[in-house]
Amino acid sequence: MVKIFKSVAILEGISYLILFANMLLVKPNNYELYHHLLYPIGMSHGILFIGYILLALIIRKSQNWNLINLGIILLASLLPFATFFVERKYIKL
Repeated sequence: MVKIFKSVAILEGISYLILFANMLLVKPNNYELYHHLLYPIGMSHGILFIGYILLALIIRKSQNWNLINLGIILLASLLPFATFFVERKYIKL
């Protein structure tokens, strides 16, 4: 489960950055392309986000995270690049 969480954390961070780039770079230049890209990128990011949250709650005990650490890990899902930090600092295989 921990390896899956590690993979999801990395993929969630990447999908967040792709979604952010799509909003900043593609939308102002090509509105039609923006709408064709937004749904699949947004859907995959949403699924990865939910998976990240659920897996964090599931592996909390096996990783010995207290409530403060869990709060930091859950908050990291809302900030760009933060899931990469979590993957390095908090996940012990």
